[in-house]
Amino acid sequence: MQARRLAVGLSAALALHYLTWRIGSSLNLSSRAAAALSLVMLAAELMLVASAFLQLLFSVLPGPDADAEIRAAATALAADRRRDPGSLPRVAVLVPSCGEPLEVVERCLRGCLDLDYPNFEVWLLDDGARPELERLGAQLGCRYQVRPQRIHAKAGNLNAALPQLQAELLAVFDADVVPSRTFLNRTVGLFRDPLVGFVQTPQTYMNADPVIRNLRLERWLLPDEESFYRWIQPNRQRLGAVVCAGTSFVMRLSSLRQVGGFETQTASEDLATGIRLVAAGYRGLYLPEKLSAGLAPFSLEAMARQRSRWASGTIQTLRTGANPLTIAGLTPIQRLAYGEGILHWAMVLPQLVLLLAPISSGLFGILPYRLDSQGLLTAALPFFLSQLLLLPWLSGRSRAALMPELYRWVFVLPLAASVVMTLLGRPQGFQVTPKSMPTAAKVGPSKRLLFPLLMLLGIQLLSQVNLMLQHGSFPGPAAGGALPVTLIWGSINSLLLLAAIRLCWDRQRFNTTPWFALELEASLSQAGPSGRGQGQKSAVLIHSISETGCELQLRDQGLWALASPGELGALAFLTGGLAGEWPVQLVRTQKRPGGLGIGLAWGALDHREREHLHRFLYRRANLWPLRRAPFDGFALLALGRRLLQRPGPDDWFQRSQLPVRDELAAGP
Repeated sequence: MQARRLAVGLSAALALHYLTWRIGSSLNLSSRAAAALSLVMLAAELMLVASAFLQLLFSVLPGPDADAEIRAAATALAADRRRDPGSLPRVAVLVPSCGEPLEVVERCLRGCLDLDYPNFEVWLLDDGARPELERLGAQLGCRYQVRPQRIHAKAGNLNAALPQLQAELLAVFDADVVPSRTFLNRTVGLFRDPLVGFVQTPQTYMNADPVIRNLRLERWLLPDEESFYRWIQPNRQRLGAVVCAGTSFVMRLSSLRQVGGFETQTASEDLATGIRLVAAGYRGLYLPEKLSAGLAPFSLEAMARQRSRWASGTIQTLRTGANPLTIAGLTPIQRLAYGEGILHWAMVLPQLVLLLAPISSGLFGILPYRLDSQGLLTAALPFFLSQLLLLPWLSGRSRAALMPELYRWVFVLPLAASVVMTLLGRPQGFQVTPKSMPTAAKVGPSKRLLFPLLMLLGIQLLSQVNLMLQHGSFPGPAAGGALPVTLIWGSINSLLLLAAIRLCWDRQRFNTTPWFALELEASLSQAGPSGRGQGQKSAVLIHSISETGCELQLRDQGLWALASPGELGALAFLTGGLAGEWPVQLVRTQKRPGGLGIGLAWGALDHREREHLHRFLYRRANLWPLRRAPFDGFALLALGRRLLQRPGPDDWFQRSQLPVRDELAAGP
């Protein structure tokens, strides 16, 4: 913590020096138009710097250490379970659903029913009134509820179930989320403190989001939610301002009833309800363990709509009784933390101002700043270098400094529109993020995202050309070093715009099943009459696996090197989770560096085998790894290569896949 405080102090000193120079020496006040533009740009910078340094301040403020409380709670729950399992709190596990594919809901329900906890029940809350879901719930043994009036979206769906619950706690999982078997064992013990109102765990994804997938950057870019759950939420924990994130949380039912149920006046019912609980005197705790995983949006268009809904719903909280700036019961630091989290979405507006700043010079002949080499070297350069170097370290390597700009560029326009409309009193309504997509459909760009970006790129390039043609015509002291900086800045913006435009083409995919990267040794043999392996066995290394099949590489050129599609075989594992022989069918072969690649589909699996496979893929303890953001320099080189390559369909031997832990000997 001492090193962190020194780093934050150094960064604050450099920021203060930079802002002193910006205010005192770099404003262009040579005309009314120049002064107006210069002051707008300065105001945008001040807002962004203030927002960034609030996060840095939160990271060094003192607060209680939750690690000891988490360890003590887990130990106490284990002791209670050994002594009297029936005494553990009863948990109602709620799965709200609205139109998700049947197989997605089934995957979630089977994961919930497999929780390693002795006292719980699972409720399927169907807002689509689908007979197939009712049959699924009955088949699996879930409680099923459909409400007569679909009002207030997800919050209304959850509230409709509250009068029926006979439990002390409730856990909520979105219908695309699969919990680890240990989820309740890790969370329920924290409610021994009667003042704990809810416990939030991280959201993580079992598939790459479209920004990562469309450019094949699975190795080089972490999703931008990663920094929220690994950096911002732990900071909020110390301040008593944990954010309830809508899924993968546990809540005390009596506390929820005390505050009137889930907030219905905003699409961000999770955030608002969590604020109400904290204001009522309850604690929100954050357990920084990845105990579940869901599905990221399958298209860039769907992801843009999801982010716009988050922005609109979060800002809309300011118009409800859960407004952290006015609700009674919060401390000043809690108000500041929650308020910053809400207004963070409005920071897209100053971001847009700075993204557009270089354009003004080329189009209108107005430079919004005065720059000289001394100021650039002594004030601007140290400040920006400190951000590039310190931000990855301060965030625990949960994000890089430059690569997340891809998210900013591709979503800045729809987010800005959503924020402006919400501030004007026209918030975006709740829309479920699609969890399916047409299979094998012709892939085209998202026109809603593409056309504004193309227009912005055209204006940016026109501005750059004008700047170069008019290089010597800018009057007064505002020119000088400002022109080269503006040209460089505009060139970087143009490259980022090109990357954002490239992202608008979603990779073609033929199913939505998540695939996972791992290394697993096995043997492959041809199937005999019984369907089991016989004859020569070939050593193989599995490097990709899913609930529909796996991809592997032959380590020796046995009979399978001559096999043709449709060949039946048996795959033998030696690990605890998948021990034994599994029926497979050859789908595809491909010559690859180091050997022959083989794509296999699972054969006819019985219920027990399919359950073991799902448990291995989705529910094992410590399954989802904490990854470190790669160094920006290497990641940018990878981005450059990807922009020059045709990505190809998301299919055999070029899967979009995320890594999982290879701790296989422990079994399920």
